[in-house]
Formats: sequence, C-alpha cells, structure tokens
Amino acid sequence: MLKIWGRLTSVNVRKVVWAAQELGITFERVDAGRQFGIVDTPAYHFLNPNGLVPTIEDDGFVLWESNTIVRYFGARHGVGSFYPEDLRQRFDAERWMDWQQTRLGPACSPVFWQWIRTPAEQRDMAAIAGSVARAQPLLALLDAHLADRAFMLGDTLTMADIPLGCEVHRWYGLPQERPALPNLERWFAALSARPAVKGVFDIPLS
Repeated sequence: MLKIWGRLTSVNVRKVVWAAQELGITFERVDAGRQFGIVDTPAYHFLNPNGLVPTIEDDGFVLWESNTIVRYFGARHGVGSFYPEDLRQRFDAERWMDWQQTRLGPACSPVFWQWIRTPAEQRDMAAIAGSVARAQPLLALLDAHLADRAFMLGDTLTMADIPLGCEVHRWYGLPQERPALPNLERWFAALSARPAVKGVFDIPLS
C-alpha cells in the first residue's frame, strides 16, 4: 500500500493527499513534521535527506517533492485526463505546476506565515503588504487564464489544478481583504465541491 508521510497542515502534503484521493489511490498517511516530529530522525532522513514533507513509499519506491509526486501519481494512475497523453497538453500542465512552485508559492508564502504562523505581537505588516503586492498580479494572471475555461487546461481537471488549487485554498483562508477575481473564485468553488478534497480543504490553516 502507498504510504504518505506528512501533516495535513502542510500545503505540499495537501497536494499529494488530494491527488491520491482524486485518483482513487488507497494509502496510509503518517503525521510527520512540526509538532509530530519524525522528520529529524535517521530513519526518515534515509528516505528523504531534506527532512521535509511529504515523502511517499510506493511498493518500495521512495519519492519526495510534492509536485513530482503528483506527476508520478498521474503517470501511474491517471493517464488520459488527469495526466494528459498529448505531449503539448502535458507540458502545459507541467508549466503551470512549475509556475506555482517558482512564482505563486514564493509570493504567497510570506503573508501566510505572517498571518497564520507568527504571533500577533510579532507580525511584520510590511512583510504582509509586500507579499500581497507580489501575489495579487499573479492571481490576476491566473484569473485571466481561467476566463474561458473551467479548469487550468480546459473542461477537465488535470494535475495542473492540484498545486494551484492548494495554493489558492491557502490564500482564501487568510484573514484579510482581497480584490474580487470572479474567474478564480468560480474555479476555486468548483474545486472545493469535489468529493476528493474532503479532509484537505476543510482543515483550518495552521
């Protein structure tokens, strides 16, 4: 059976768990990281020398890096719709997954850390404002992309929607005002209604 190490409060663990549930993969998940520990043990470092979550073990095959794990699940269990067969569509999905990791995630992460994981008396409001200023144009870009399609690549959910959906879920959970982005809001509402996000999107940010 597939084993996933990682706590569900991690945005990267959420990606992996949602993808597994979306594809109907049976798995066992072990809480790891932050208050759960495990990640600093020699046994865990043998699996993942970075000491981060998530890590998976699938029939003896060990893999880390959340977006790569989502791709692996798709290639093994979701070729066709979730993991596009057409080469250009597949790399369109890859492009958006990389964009989440290299552009959107780094822009949104500081404001999340300040609001959710920093005590109120220690919050840096300038850091919050700077993070929001970097994130909003990227979210507007995403909103424009979604103007004429239901999901990132068209009418069907693909692996591209998973990392972006988890990032936007975190954004909408922050206690702050946000400019209206109707296409993004419609897309996120559709993601939130999917049965596979149960136990992922309904967990409070922490």
